[in-house]
Amino acid sequence: MKTVKQKILLFLKLLTVFFIVVAISLYFLRDTILNQAIANISSKMELKYDSNFTVKQANFEGFSGLRLTEITLKPKKADTLINIKKLTTSINVWKLIVGEFQVGTLEIQNGFVQLVQKGDIKNFAAFLKKDKNELVNSRKKDYAELAYRIISRILNLVPTDMNVENLIFKLDDNGKKATIKIDKLVLQNKKLETSLNIKTNSFTQRWKIKGFADPREQKADIRFFNLDTGAIKVPYLDERYNLISSFDSIRLKIDNIDRTGNELRIDGFTSIANLKINHPRIARKNVIIKNARFDYRFLLGSDFISVDSTSTLQLNKIKIHPYIAYETAQDTVYKLKVAIPKTKAQDFINSLPDGLFTNFQGMEADGTFDYYLDFQYNINKPKELVFDSKLKKKNLKITKYGTANLNKLNSEFVYRAIIEDVLQRPVLVGNANPNYISLEQISPYLQKSVLTTEDPSFFSHRGFINEAFKQSIIKNIKTKKFSRGASTISMQLVKNVFLTREKTLSRKLEEILLVYVLENNRIASKERMLEVYFNVIEWGPNIYGIGEASRFYFNKNPSELNLKECLFLARIIPSPKKFMYQFNDEGTLKEFAVQQESFLTNIMTRRGLLSSKDTIYKQQKLLISGPAKSYLRLKVTPSSPIDSIPFLPDFEFDL
Repeated sequence: MKTVKQKILLFLKLLTVFFIVVAISLYFLRDTILNQAIANISSKMELKYDSNFTVKQANFEGFSGLRLTEITLKPKKADTLINIKKLTTSINVWKLIVGEFQVGTLEIQNGFVQLVQKGDIKNFAAFLKKDKNELVNSRKKDYAELAYRIISRILNLVPTDMNVENLIFKLDDNGKKATIKIDKLVLQNKKLETSLNIKTNSFTQRWKIKGFADPREQKADIRFFNLDTGAIKVPYLDERYNLISSFDSIRLKIDNIDRTGNELRIDGFTSIANLKINHPRIARKNVIIKNARFDYRFLLGSDFISVDSTSTLQLNKIKIHPYIAYETAQDTVYKLKVAIPKTKAQDFINSLPDGLFTNFQGMEADGTFDYYLDFQYNINKPKELVFDSKLKKKNLKITKYGTANLNKLNSEFVYRAIIEDVLQRPVLVGNANPNYISLEQISPYLQKSVLTTEDPSFFSHRGFINEAFKQSIIKNIKTKKFSRGASTISMQLVKNVFLTREKTLSRKLEEILLVYVLENNRIASKERMLEVYFNVIEWGPNIYGIGEASRFYFNKNPSELNLKECLFLARIIPSPKKFMYQFNDEGTLKEFAVQQESFLTNIMTRRGLLSSKDTIYKQQKLLISGPAKSYLRLKVTPSSPIDSIPFLPDFEFDL
């Protein structure tokens, strides 16, 4: 009888013979199989994507080589998507036998790939549509398994040796054009070197990419440089999104792609030098980040995708440890955690991106701080949103102010609002101005009303209200737009006195930091801050401060205002130039305005700010008696025969 060892050897011999027979059969039938495969692809492209796929000539070279000429992919009703004159490649036969397609070598000569949109017609639109079955099953996918499969397929398509000449990538988005021409791309012995020519409607440049790439070991270290003078400009984004951006160099390194069990881990880092960004929604000036580096660790599991907390983002001297996660185990949950370890205050100030925090330029500080943010949002349980922001400081002290000198709040100064880039008339904030009103001279009703509408906890918070932020985030997520803010009186004061009304990321970030400095260093008392606030906020067309407002609407001093008048003034703060729309043609409040007034009154009563004696006024009507009355569209009632009344024009004000 044959031993087990002999049986195994016999099996291996038979298996070897089988593979040899299969290989020989495939060798002689390979051209037929190849042409049949091309025919199948062509048929699929026509039926599924309404496109024509053609190859003029296709044949094998040697045992694993493949040579194709005149490869074209063209949608029937749009511009050609791909046209390659000559493509020579080889495949890993042994990988093919076990069901994997892996490219060995690749040569491409002369060709283009172009994405074209003319009007609403896109030559790539058909290839973006998802299969209905894929849409139904998309929530059931294992993120780690899916990501690893996609990465493996992509890397298998990257050859170990490559030579590309004169390959052009074109983009034409209704006249917004960008062309990237690969003059020469060589990957040999894991060394990559590429020369690119970039051309858009506004500039031309030459780039160089070089480094290390090993698709089989799943590692890479690649750098981008500019061969010409100046920074590398990013094409297309300037014309498409009005985003002008450039950088001196970029480095991308992938150290490890590892799948262990049900988890996929990707490690590496990317860095960029002198990144410059310019966009009207970001800042009025160029934003420059001199040095930025992101040491990343991406973790993916069957039901989550995350940036691990061991990752580090460094902006100049600022180090940040982020944790970002998307989880679908039971509910869909978004998580964000940010940790800034112990940092010198001066290092933080010096590291702020140029152009993003212009009011901090020249500021000096002592001490250290560390910061922690915890945010969680469950789409099925929005009311359980977590927003926890903590800053721990040690000997933190501002020793010198920058452009925004917060100390000016404690002295007389000139305030000039900027509305739509137009500098408004100067308003003196001080006793030398007859319209300046001290806090003691302002009706207590008005103080209570404004605090209720704008910032009920003004005297107890330190610039921010976490609960207000939470409710604002919930509302904005639900409406999928910025429909609710969380501004305190402190934030409004800083915005009015030190910043502009521009809706930019820069202005909002500066507002947050300046408020923190103002409130936590006790630069001005709460009473002084509220007094300045009452004297600078806009309260009507070219009306600034309560002194002007009380006379404009009621011909009264602020101390003489009754409750009804105070409720009105508090309610119009968000849109003071539209106050006239609250009145009907008889000069009395419209129903919606009466309801707002009643709602505000009830809140103040519940909070103990008003008593039953205070609300006796309810039988009275609010009447505008000051110059503001001319802005109302009142109905003219004749008191004598019509033919004896002279013509009075119906004045309307476009505000």
